[in-house]
Amino acid sequence: MDILEAIESRRSYRGKYKPEPVPRADLERIMRAGLAAPSGCNKQTVSLVAVDDPEVMKRLLGVIDPPVAQTAPAAICVLSRHINAYRDKCFAVQDYSAAIENMLLAVTALGYRSCWYEGHITDDDRLCDKMAEILNVPEGYELVCFLPIGVPADGDTQPKKLPFEERAWFNPR
Repeated sequence: MDILEAIESRRSYRGKYKPEPVPRADLERIMRAGLAAPSGCNKQTVSLVAVDDPEVMKRLLGVIDPPVAQTAPAAICVLSRHINAYRDKCFAVQDYSAAIENMLLAVTALGYRSCWYEGHITDDDRLCDKMAEILNVPEGYELVCFLPIGVPADGDTQPKKLPFEERAWFNPR
């Protein structure tokens, strides 16, 4: 699949997954795509943890309330570090956002589906902290996103998008 096709066909998938494992080679390709994303001032604030062990997945999914991705055979957890870059500004949010989008495109190109779960786990209840504890995330890193990965069991639904002309312009005057 070429990159433009992956961009056009990527969807947030919230359905059930088939019980097929995701090969480690595919997880590594997805993670490499994430780590190839741009990083503000090259501070490389993003780290990744892949989970493909059914017991660890069960423990992670057990702390997410309300539940999501309960049938996902694998996941990638995105970690971020606060490192100041240019003029004492930190670009960690931009860094991990770019990494996540790269991974979502790689997921799509490889025939899998995923969904970007961030606010659901980083909200006031801080489910991300419980997840980080399960994964033994080192101090100084924050778990900011959970990407379940697998082969979709349900059909894709395409969200209604506003027309191009309502969201993009050329040379406004």
